[in-house]
Amino acid sequence: MAEAFKFELVSPERLLVSAQVESVVIPGSEGEMTVMAKHAPVMTTIKPGVVTVKAVGGMEERYVVFGGFADIVPTGCTLLAESATPVKEIDRAALLRRIQSAKEDVADAKDDQLRSKAEAYLNHLSTLEAAI
Repeated sequence: MAEAFKFELVSPERLLVSAQVESVVIPGSEGEMTVMAKHAPVMTTIKPGVVTVKAVGGMEERYVVFGGFADIVPTGCTLLAESATPVKEIDRAALLRRIQSAKEDVADAKDDQLRSKAEAYLNHLSTLEAAI
C-alpha cells in the first residue's frame, strides 16, 4: 500500500476535498502528473481537465477542473482551481455552453496571440468533453 499524504482541492465556491490520499493525478499545464507522498516540491498551473484522487483504501473520485494551480510539497498537495466540480455532478449543458463561448472567443479574437490562446482553451474543453 502506498504511503498517504494530505491533499486539498479548493475552488472559490467550496472546499471539495481535504483528506489523506494515496495519489492524485492532475492535469498540469505541461501534461498529466501523478502526485504521491514525498513528491519533489513543484508548483504548476493547471489546464482544464480531470483530477483523479485515489483515497487510502483504493476508492477513486474524479473532479473536473477549469484551470488554477497546484502547490506540491513532500508532505502534501494543494490544488487551487478556478472552478471544480465532481464528475458525478457535472452539468453537460454547462460544459457545452463553455465550449460554445470558447468557439465565439476564437472567432472574435483580435490578433493571433489571442486566437492561439482561445484555441488552446477550446481544445482543452473539447478533450474534457470527450473524457467525461
